[in-house]
Amino acid sequence: MGTPQTPLTQQPVPPGFRSGFACFAGRPNVGKSTLMNALVGAKVAITSSKPQTTRRAIRGIVHRPDAQLVIVDTPGLHRPRTLLGERLDSLARSTLAEVDVIGFCLPAAERIGPGDKYLAGELAGLGKTPVVAVVTKTDQVSREQVAAQLVAVGQLGDWADVVPVSAVTGFQLDVLEDVLVSYLPEGRPLYPDGEETDEPEQVLVAELIREAILEGVHDELPHSIAVVVEEMAPREGRDDLIDVHALMYVERPSQKAIVIGAKGARLKEVGSRARQQIEALLGTRVYLDLRIKIAKDWQRDPKQLRRLGFYD
Repeated sequence: MGTPQTPLTQQPVPPGFRSGFACFAGRPNVGKSTLMNALVGAKVAITSSKPQTTRRAIRGIVHRPDAQLVIVDTPGLHRPRTLLGERLDSLARSTLAEVDVIGFCLPAAERIGPGDKYLAGELAGLGKTPVVAVVTKTDQVSREQVAAQLVAVGQLGDWADVVPVSAVTGFQLDVLEDVLVSYLPEGRPLYPDGEETDEPEQVLVAELIREAILEGVHDELPHSIAVVVEEMAPREGRDDLIDVHALMYVERPSQKAIVIGAKGARLKEVGSRARQQIEALLGTRVYLDLRIKIAKDWQRDPKQLRRLGFYD
């Protein structure tokens, strides 16, 4: 038996300790999830070049001697085309209203467009919540291009701060962390030391499977894929193997054929890639059983959305 942990509310808190929530906002695919993973120092959100990869408000926790920063990764704000899209947009907006500071992400390599200007206006309308403009993916462009983007971003709104970063090289991640922490209120830690996320393991496993499917698939397919882990438990009589049984849902038979691939090659590749990631997450060997079902037009069906975990 280990030594019982002292409850968070009874642990001594250093003077001036800060704790609170930050949220990254921006269009889809501007690097929000990659940035959160880099700051947390662990993979707590899946990443992909496909839009709408993030479908939940996932919390990643940054622990420091002087602060605890809880970063909420949300779906990218966009113009919804389905009921799923409406719910993701609503989730992102409700999260923005509840955090202590917002990081507005704009990639260094992309010109500021109508979507960015629209979001800048939306964020300006949130009132007292400080907004830090974060110029992401600076490793993809020259210093001159970064400088030009910083000027353009500065003209886009009245930001609390403007910070250029690269999640890939680590450029100025420490600066961004300090800036976000400076806007948090003083208070005791919200999560136990060492905890990187409050996401249940089954949800993380389902997300890793979806990430493996998203690699290299057709552009129309990502929105149509949902993954549910139906069962996850140690194999009877063994403590070195976990059985994971997961269902992948698509909307049409043609999509099922794409995921399976010629003679099952694509599905085998997905399973292999996902299993490696799941074993790294759980720290043990995994037997992964993947099956595919067709759930016709699930993105537009309230009943099916609830069954797949997307609530009102």
